[in-house]
Amino acid sequence: MLQSIPRGRSSSCIHSGSRIPQISYASTAPELSDDRRYDFFSRVVPPDSFQAQAMVDIVKALGWNYVSTLASEGNYGEKGVESFMQISREAGGLCIAQSLKIPQDRKDKTIDFDKIIKQLLETPNARAIVIFANDEDIKQILAAAKRADQVGHFLWVGSDTWGSKVSPLLQQEDVAEGAITILPKRATIEGFDAYFTSRTLENNRRNVWFAEYWEENFNCKLTISGSKKEDTDRKCTGQERIGKDSHYEQEGKVQFVIDAVYAMAHALHHMNKDLCADYPGVCPEMEHAGGKKLLKYIRSVNFNGSAGTPVMFNKNGDAPGRYDIFQYHTTNTSTPGYRLIGQWTDDLQLNIDEMQWGKGVREVPSSVCSLPCKPGERKKMVKGMPCCWHCELCDGYQYQADEVTCLLCSYNERPNENRTGCRSIPIIKLEWHSPWAVIPVFLAMLGIIATIFVMATFIRYNDTPIVRASGRELSYVLLTGIFLCYIITFLMIAKPNVAVCSFRRIFLGLGMCISYAALLTKTNRIYRIFEQGKKSVTAPRLISPTSQLAITSSLISVQLLGVFIWFAVDPPNIIIDYDEQKTMNPDQARGVLKCDITDLQIICSLGYSILLMVTCTVYAIKTRGVPENFNEAKPIGFTMYTTCIVWLAFIPIFFGTAQSAEKALLQKRSTSAITTWLSSPFCHVGRRTGEDFHPPLAQSSSRAPGCPSRGGRGHGDAAGKRARSPALPTAAPRNILHRSRLRTSPARPSAVASDPLRPWEPTRPAAAREDQLPGAGCVQLRGLSRG
Repeated sequence: MLQSIPRGRSSSCIHSGSRIPQISYASTAPELSDDRRYDFFSRVVPPDSFQAQAMVDIVKALGWNYVSTLASEGNYGEKGVESFMQISREAGGLCIAQSLKIPQDRKDKTIDFDKIIKQLLETPNARAIVIFANDEDIKQILAAAKRADQVGHFLWVGSDTWGSKVSPLLQQEDVAEGAITILPKRATIEGFDAYFTSRTLENNRRNVWFAEYWEENFNCKLTISGSKKEDTDRKCTGQERIGKDSHYEQEGKVQFVIDAVYAMAHALHHMNKDLCADYPGVCPEMEHAGGKKLLKYIRSVNFNGSAGTPVMFNKNGDAPGRYDIFQYHTTNTSTPGYRLIGQWTDDLQLNIDEMQWGKGVREVPSSVCSLPCKPGERKKMVKGMPCCWHCELCDGYQYQADEVTCLLCSYNERPNENRTGCRSIPIIKLEWHSPWAVIPVFLAMLGIIATIFVMATFIRYNDTPIVRASGRELSYVLLTGIFLCYIITFLMIAKPNVAVCSFRRIFLGLGMCISYAALLTKTNRIYRIFEQGKKSVTAPRLISPTSQLAITSSLISVQLLGVFIWFAVDPPNIIIDYDEQKTMNPDQARGVLKCDITDLQIICSLGYSILLMVTCTVYAIKTRGVPENFNEAKPIGFTMYTTCIVWLAFIPIFFGTAQSAEKALLQKRSTSAITTWLSSPFCHVGRRTGEDFHPPLAQSSSRAPGCPSRGGRGHGDAAGKRARSPALPTAAPRNILHRSRLRTSPARPSAVASDPLRPWEPTRPAAAREDQLPGAGCVQLRGLSRG
């Protein structure tokens, strides 16, 4: 049985219950593929589900991901859109902006279609309109778009009801330009036109519908009974000819009608050969075979049809999907019309280069919800609309891992220029030509020169009384510590390696430790001498040069012991610090090559020197009231006050910065204070007069102011005046007695020895009371220096 289900009508008219095999040449409804309900139904045309698949492939091939659908109310339109939406969901990457339906029962067609166009314009980015509609609805929707002045805005994708028809486009050609349509693959059957145009009422009586066709085609009324043409009084003569007296064009489904007939014929032929091999005609076995057996032969046919394409059926009775794809052109062509641009046979073959759009534009227009994000941006999806997103820049140290993800680069990397990957952070170190290096090096060189000058001065006058009296051993130790503090600058700037880092650990606190250990020993010595002189005439212990060096070495050894323990616990190493210069702008990020020394380790290394400095400052405060002739305590006091102020001001900077130059600069401030306050008086005296370094032996005794001399007269002489010079940085040279203005009480000595190595001995007449002697209240001080 051959049958075609009219579009839009129910498929309930199929005789599935009678178990009679049927072959359709035009029915494309998707539900007919359900072999549980329509198990005896077959068709030589592909179902609309194949058409929907082809349309999805076309839309995706053109890069469109945001479309609207439009369907005529009824089975064909609604089922076609339903199939399109289902397949698009399964395929992914395609979103439906709106799905509208054209109602069939409408009073004012114009208002309804204008309203539909207005609704479609609510999503202007969804320019592509997938349409499953009949001819009249297609014509009306194109007219409404033209009235809304939207020529060229919409991109139409029409189903096979649009196909290659011209009638829906009459007077709407400009709106339809660029429309893509689909049509089951077909061909014009040669010989059919000659056969059909030769048909007349006389030679085609076997076709019971031919008389009705004759009246409709020639708009006339036959005199035979049962004529249904009532809208005209014109009589048919019977001499009319098809193609001459009326327009004729071969129907596109002629091929499928022929193929359906031949499919049934091939099935019956094969069935006859199998069941009636030696029997002429139809044998009894074939007559009683039944529809199920015939269906088996129908589903097994495979032959080349009238168009040269294979005719076959799948397990559901559907023919393979084979479609031609057309595009309507009006510009850049002599005659407007449809141009074949591709085909679909299970997969799409589309010649995009042959396509053109409004006004002949070759570039494919867009129909997307959101434009593609730029490199380095990720998609932030809109909820419920996987094809819509907002673009967000991968900021900071993030890079674009994929379309929707930004990831952080590893700690030693930063994003590349377009943030599509990561690149290594450049490694830097403190360069010698950097201002942070040039300035410290310059100041360090000045300090080294000053230190060498002071040391040379001491060496030149090494055997003079004033140098010997100053405690030359500790002075040389002090100068050595100052020199090491300046040398550390070059280690701080040198390129880090294991050797450099080792020397940094050693000398970072050693120079300061040596300096403050020497100063602490000096101030402690002065303090003990004067305190002991107030209590008794017994000399304090451990005030000889050897003892002083031993004390200083002991203090320094504590620092060295701590450094060696540090070496054992945490061996020197170099690291690349990526956090120090990891700025908000990744382009400015740098990794710093440095020694593996933490701030806590620096605090521990310098903490001991700070302890020595504070202790030395305490002794400097306690010895601030010594006689002016013992004024080395005063420069030491000024030195410690200045150093404390420097450290209090710059400790936050010292531990708050990771730059080596700043740390070296702070150390130079401290050592410069020591050099300035302690060494300048010696150099100043030495350059002012050579006598101060070589006092005459005639001035080897002195008394306190107002005290008589051995001859019984005088309140001091010239030698005494010279001895009271405030420029003298220390006690007294060897074998020289100084005058002191210390106030005394009758109960104890009024002054202490200027020689720190021996106590001063108070001398007075044994038989006389102090208040009865000339210069009462004065005592003679006498000592011997061992410089």
